[in-house]
Amino acid sequence: MAIAAGAGPEVRKPLATVVIGGILSSTFLTLILLPALYQRFEKSNAS
Repeated sequence: MAIAAGAGPEVRKPLATVVIGGILSSTFLTLILLPALYQRFEKSNAS
């Protein structure tokens, strides 16, 4: 949808961009940021 051409993509392209951004940001949060936060706070609670 984000790279579509032809009739009608000017309506779908912004929506597709938001969906792709949401998927990428949620993947980053789930796979990188949350484990790093868990690891940091686990170390600070163990001390």
